[in-house]
Amino acid sequence: MSLFPLSPHTLRWASGQPFVLESGAALPGLELAYRSWGTLNAAADNAVIVCHPLTGTADADDWWAPLFGAGRALDPTRDFIVCSNVLGGCYGSTGPASIAVDGRRWGARFPRVTVRDQVRAQMTLADAIGIRSIRLVIGGSMGGLQALEWALLDPQRVQTVATIAASARHSPWCMAWSEAQRLALAADPKFRDGDYDHADPPLAGLAAARGIAMITYRSPGSLAQRFDRASGAEVFGERARHPEDFAVHGWLRHHGAALTERFDANCYRVLLDAMDTHDLSRGRGTLVDTLSAITQPTRVISIANDGLYVPEDQRKLARMLPNAQYAELESTHGHDGFLIDAARIEPLVRDFRTQAAATLASCNGALPSRSFAAQAAFTTYY
Repeated sequence: MSLFPLSPHTLRWASGQPFVLESGAALPGLELAYRSWGTLNAAADNAVIVCHPLTGTADADDWWAPLFGAGRALDPTRDFIVCSNVLGGCYGSTGPASIAVDGRRWGARFPRVTVRDQVRAQMTLADAIGIRSIRLVIGGSMGGLQALEWALLDPQRVQTVATIAASARHSPWCMAWSEAQRLALAADPKFRDGDYDHADPPLAGLAAARGIAMITYRSPGSLAQRFDRASGAEVFGERARHPEDFAVHGWLRHHGAALTERFDANCYRVLLDAMDTHDLSRGRGTLVDTLSAITQPTRVISIANDGLYVPEDQRKLARMLPNAQYAELESTHGHDGFLIDAARIEPLVRDFRTQAAATLASCNGALPSRSFAAQAAFTTYY
């Protein structure tokens, strides 16, 4: 049973078999909540996997609506699109907020998971649905980390990858922001190291963690443009809860409070921990050697003023991938540009898919080194 309401279109898949994590711990079973759009064709080779960001849901047509539609990057008349709530999440998939075999919520007892665990869970779902080939795996932020892991963990099925505002490994900068959010959770006396009563959860700690995150998701320019030093009354009018206070203060408090109404603190902690494990080269040799194994055509998209997954990380990623094209989106919004400016990202993904399909067709799916990347300028600004 999900702790939070799910879309009526949500589907559920469950396996009664143990799911062994990278840590060696085993979940007694695995359940994933997911959405799908379109129809899997007879050859089972028209699948597209969408990976959601940190506090996202399987409802990709909601939070990435501009990418969906006939003739768009994600076209249900052509593609069979699947997005599942991530392992460790709180929207119907197995995680700290789900019910364990003893009838209680997992809570702090839920084991540590990694991005690779999350992708392996998604691969298991793809197997169960009957997907034989995946035309594209796409994701932004946390979803972008997963998209890259898909390319390495399931190279036989994954044909192309699009990763947006993400990196090859979680940098010390990203990990420091993660830890700041964990400290905010821990500072709430109700958190009790994750062993809290769900009837009285650590809302203040979760709101503070979300406030920290929101600062990393936006840019100085976007906040200055929207709020400057105006009061709440000047910006929000009658909606302002503290009309005499600065509007930017009210904006940050609003986002913190809003998350507490739709997310679980332990799930938030587990997902932060999972992102910090992200390092494509972990256990695979050097980063150069690891990335050279991702031969699928890959579109790497960066947000020019992203203060969390900084553009230089994506440039390095694209340089080391054998068949990558890099695009940098000019946006005032910072990291959240991958959501707010989705309408401008859509043609970047759509054009990439068209080019990649033509290239794969011309060489019967076997790409020589850098053949795809050579077709377009390495850096494009939009």
